[in-house]
Amino acid sequence: MGQQQLLLIVLSVIIVGIAVVVGINMFNDQAASSNLDAVTADLMNLASRAQQHFRRPVAMGGGGGTFALLASTPAGLAYLTTQGTNENGAYTISTAGSATQVTIQGIGKEDGDGDGTNATARVTVWADSVAMTVVNR
Repeated sequence: MGQQQLLLIVLSVIIVGIAVVVGINMFNDQAASSNLDAVTADLMNLASRAQQHFRRPVAMGGGGGTFALLASTPAGLAYLTTQGTNENGAYTISTAGSATQVTIQGIGKEDGDGDGTNATARVTVWADSVAMTVVNR
């Protein structure tokens, strides 16, 4: 009877250990997925601001029908936001604005796929549309 009880205790410890490991992995996956969702939401907000900048007259600090002022520098990003980073990630203009488009990149704080590169997404903005691309999960 004593051996059966020891066997049941050992088996229970193993099962609980496996459940804890699975729970930790699920939590990490959810954190990474939530971070990517937050980065894409921030990028959509910045894309909306870029379209506003495009439509705003130059006399009012806008682009006057072009994205050219949105350079790949902190000064270019300053037209869209006062801070290039927040609790979700860091944002930059990856392709300087031209007359017709600009590309904004966001790098999150979590590495969802474990490859050593944090979640990264890009949004390409035109005057009337946007295109979101997830570069790395």
